[in-house]
Amino acid sequence: MAPEQTTVDAPPPEQARPAPRRASRLYGPLLAFLITAAAFCAAWVARGTFPFGNTGRAINDQANQYVPFHRALWDLVHGQAAGDVLFSWRGGFGQQFLSDYYTYLGNPFSWLAVLVPRAHVDLAVFAITPITMGTAAAVMTVYLGKLHPGPWWQRGVLGATYGLCGWALSDASYIPMWLWGLVALPLLGIAVEWCLEQRRWPGVALLVALAWFGNFYTAMMATMAACVLLAIRLVTRDMTGRLGVPPDGVWGSLRAVWRAATAAGTGILLTLPLLLPSFLSSGAAQPTKAAAFDPVRIEVFLAGMLPATHLWGGRPRLYVASLGLILAGSFLLNGSIAKRTRLVWAAAILLVAVSFQFPPTQYVWHGLAVPNGNPYREAFVFSGMVVIVAWLALAHRPRPPHLALAAALLVAATFVLRHTNDFGGWTWPAVLGGGAVSLLALLLLSLGEKRRHLIPIAAVLMIGVVFAESAVAAANADARRARERWAKPAPTSNQSINNHFEAVRDVDGWPAYRTDSGAPQTSYNDALALRAEGPQYYSSYLPEATYKALEPLGYGFKNDGRTFFGADNPVLDAIFSIGARVRPGTTPNSWTGSKFPAPPLVTVRTQDFVSPNPAASVWARQENVLGATVYQVPRVTRGGTATEQTYEARCTPGSEAYWYSPTLYGTLASGGTEKPLEDLMTGVTPLGKVPASGRVDVTVKTRTQGATAGDTPLGCLDRTALDQAVTHLTATGATEVKAGGHTIEATLPRGTTGTAVLAMTDIPGWQCSAPVKSFHGLVSLDLPQGTDKVSCTFTPKGFAPGLTAAALALLTLLSVTVAARRRRR
Repeated sequence: MAPEQTTVDAPPPEQARPAPRRASRLYGPLLAFLITAAAFCAAWVARGTFPFGNTGRAINDQANQYVPFHRALWDLVHGQAAGDVLFSWRGGFGQQFLSDYYTYLGNPFSWLAVLVPRAHVDLAVFAITPITMGTAAAVMTVYLGKLHPGPWWQRGVLGATYGLCGWALSDASYIPMWLWGLVALPLLGIAVEWCLEQRRWPGVALLVALAWFGNFYTAMMATMAACVLLAIRLVTRDMTGRLGVPPDGVWGSLRAVWRAATAAGTGILLTLPLLLPSFLSSGAAQPTKAAAFDPVRIEVFLAGMLPATHLWGGRPRLYVASLGLILAGSFLLNGSIAKRTRLVWAAAILLVAVSFQFPPTQYVWHGLAVPNGNPYREAFVFSGMVVIVAWLALAHRPRPPHLALAAALLVAATFVLRHTNDFGGWTWPAVLGGGAVSLLALLLLSLGEKRRHLIPIAAVLMIGVVFAESAVAAANADARRARERWAKPAPTSNQSINNHFEAVRDVDGWPAYRTDSGAPQTSYNDALALRAEGPQYYSSYLPEATYKALEPLGYGFKNDGRTFFGADNPVLDAIFSIGARVRPGTTPNSWTGSKFPAPPLVTVRTQDFVSPNPAASVWARQENVLGATVYQVPRVTRGGTATEQTYEARCTPGSEAYWYSPTLYGTLASGGTEKPLEDLMTGVTPLGKVPASGRVDVTVKTRTQGATAGDTPLGCLDRTALDQAVTHLTATGATEVKAGGHTIEATLPRGTTGTAVLAMTDIPGWQCSAPVKSFHGLVSLDLPQGTDKVSCTFTPKGFAPGLTAAALALLTLLSVTVAARRRRR
């Protein structure tokens, strides 16, 4: 075997080129961006996906969270939000907003949503995906150039294979904030190179901050990957100190690690005003029942590395285009690269892959938490490392026999894994067709050293095969995912939604009263999307305190209590100062709003009230909060069968019957109407007026095994008693209420004593003019004699210390920058 002539860090003399002009440095990143964004959009065009057709685009949380939160950002920037960046009065009867902003809106490209008309915010959200993926490809192209020089167009093509990796196409294509992790990985790779070069410490800190400002979850994974990259580079690279003086090996490594650690710490501290409140909000959030990590079978894991494969459910999507896989496969065989470099990179990639299957290390990748969803959210790290070794192989001119052997191994692996559960239908065309074109392009490129006219042909083939194969992979991922129930696209803009929004605006009265956007809901965050103030709210940060306040009162929920729905119930309306509600109109796509009397947001209670109805019933719990008896809770007689249950009760004729059975799933029939029952998701439900006979008959057809509606599923509302309670609360409550961004102030009648109750849940962060205490889960405070005003301010837990830490980090950053400039002078 011929002796090794070069290392990964020392290009052969014949590859040396004059320093490129500044403008030409943009060619590679621009090419990578265009290939990536165009390939992803081509998949939309091929499937007729909105905005290139009528097929829905918004799936799962994209419709329920990301579009509504981006509309909330639009309202915030345009001065039309009920709240500010710290707090939102819309959704969940008032909730923190800072953590939601950091988690769902941190991607810098999210701000594109504020540049378009509000009606087109959803289109801007969809555009964030190809723009972010293209940016990731462009930054990776820059990083590859720092690892080893080479033609800009070759780096651009491989940068695009990273931007179009399986994780981006199959897992994160509809999650704009996670996609920033795809950008963060090469950003932090550049930061690692600067640390090794012993320069640009402030720049390293700013790159770390930029990565973490976008999304802490995937930035954490990218930071761990950067630690792996730093370790690899320390082992494989002979560092040179400043001014070209070779430092001691160990001392130089320690200096690089010290620079990386201090810069990373400073960069992360800069994000602490967002990071710390989000961390504390997560700790105070309603717990979920995430299952323990269960690694997939080894053949399924390996199948995830094959191009254009989209496996069902929580499977790893680890692939890159066949061009990248063939080059990566030839890396170990490339004698132009130092043996140590090849072995270290190969071992590191293998260890990273193994760590995805080993529960302890998998928990570390996910921040010591069990992922609630796909457990392989760090898969982009593996794909990025594969692209890196593919570039190192390409930059060192791989020999045709090595390329052919790598292609043959890819075909053989595909053949062995062809019977894997849910093996992708487009994998064979990608491997055989894309692999053949990729191999041809690389062979032409090899021949181009002597026949220069072949290089443009090779370039066209390489660009074309990555574009076509990735577009097919993206379309295949969308098509296969759409067959899963959870991924059914939901509308985010149409005439009905526009009319719904206008109907909410027509009856808006905030802060004199709240407006409930009603049902049926378009998204789980309709209050944010439609500028209402009802209970509808869906966030990973929904506080446990909110769950404990709303669940006992009969509001429907799902996702272990992190999603709450509305309830058409006048007692709940009175408790939470809802004075307007929107309902579907009589004509298609129409909505009508109605107003009705409601107490102010701040009411006064002079004595404790205990309902005479059964204490465990939802009706008694509502009365305890309202402070008056308004329900008749009759004795219910149950009959029928286990699957078709009948209930009979007697109430006062003319009263209004309501039903609550959170353990039953099926349909409910009463008074000639039929309604769906979705167990916990269905809150208190109106049945209509009690007939003159006083008899209420209910039939429930259920699929819930062994469950019944319980002893008190029926409550009959005395509307006159409720009106009297509302009148009393209004007369004794606040005469004026002012709600700021994260503040509320109320003026009370003179001589008021007792307890002021504010119609918002007692979540962590409220500080009031008197000590806060919980009133059945709501904020309340005792009123000293002579009190005529109360006020409260919301500050997210951890925000103040986060600001302090960020200020110190910024001071450190500025001090180092100024000191460095003085030394240079």
